[in-house]
Amino acid sequence: MNTVITISRQFGSEGHEIGQKLADSLGIKCYDKELLTRAAKESGFCQEIIENQDERPTGSFLYNLVMDTYSFGYNTSHYVDMPISQKIFLAQFDTIKTIAKEGPCVIVGRCADYALADMKNCVHIFIYGNEETKTKFVMNRFGISEKEAREMCIKKDKQRQSYYNYYSSKKWGRADSYDLCINSSLLGVDGTVKLIQQFVEDFESK
Repeated sequence: MNTVITISRQFGSEGHEIGQKLADSLGIKCYDKELLTRAAKESGFCQEIIENQDERPTGSFLYNLVMDTYSFGYNTSHYVDMPISQKIFLAQFDTIKTIAKEGPCVIVGRCADYALADMKNCVHIFIYGNEETKTKFVMNRFGISEKEAREMCIKKDKQRQSYYNYYSSKKWGRADSYDLCINSSLLGVDGTVKLIQQFVEDFESK
């Protein structure tokens, strides 16, 4: 196995659980919050600051400017003048690329599919679910009411969508942005993991 698997996910679809179980089954590492720790260590940013900015869009982002800066390195006046949110995005972008070059792994969220778009040994998965199933999962996970759970799902997905659409040239949750989209409400965690494993096996056998 030499494939890097990225997982984008709706809130409440158990994307993290699927990513971790998939990684355990394949005997590889899973990076979710762990990616933030690694990015903090390698960039010199305080981990708390990175966590506060995690998958949150900023209204002042100038896409072309930042990507030009990324292309030409950080030692430019543009990088010095960037808002902290943009610097943190680039730090995560760098960390994702570094992790992927180290070997097969599962990376959850944070525009990883976009960061690794040029790597041929990657498959990009999107996990979604039915509203009722996601709501029940969030209610149980956080011990909140059905109304609060629904509101949390909507809020978190809006944040993820805004973040992804902001920093990526693709559209979050749209089928043509990914290699495979799976409804985890129909298959459950185990069924979704099995389907991804089969997909990766077929991908590697080409």
